[in-house]
Amino acid sequence: QVQLVQSGGGLVQAGGSLRLSCAASGRTFSSYAMSWFRQAPGKEREFLAGVTARNGIAPYADSVKGRFTISRDNDKSTVYLQMNSLKPEDTAVYYCAQEHGPVLLGEIEYWGQGSQVTVTS
Repeated sequence: QVQLVQSGGGLVQAGGSLRLSCAASGRTFSSYAMSWFRQAPGKEREFLAGVTARNGIAPYADSVKGRFTISRDNDKSTVYLQMNSLKPEDTAVYYCAQEHGPVLLGEIEYWGQGSQVTVTS
């Protein structure tokens, strides 16, 4: 059974940084593409960043480009989202996701439990 367990959310002031982690188990992590999404209250879930099984990075969402960085550590079966220069509009629940296969097709098979990130001004 695949599980994605997230950690690292919290409360931060504008301009600060946070790193989200998503530890996967249940199948061979290195065979699957991983992504990060977020959902703010009253808004649709938004794709932020993705990384293929072979460590290819997809274009970031314009809203986070230059501030957020996705990375993966296959030895630790973990994907990360480093978030810098945080803004109040980054406040949302953040989700990691695992694709059906090694590339980023938007075919999400599994979701993490979500991590609240709150950025104060």
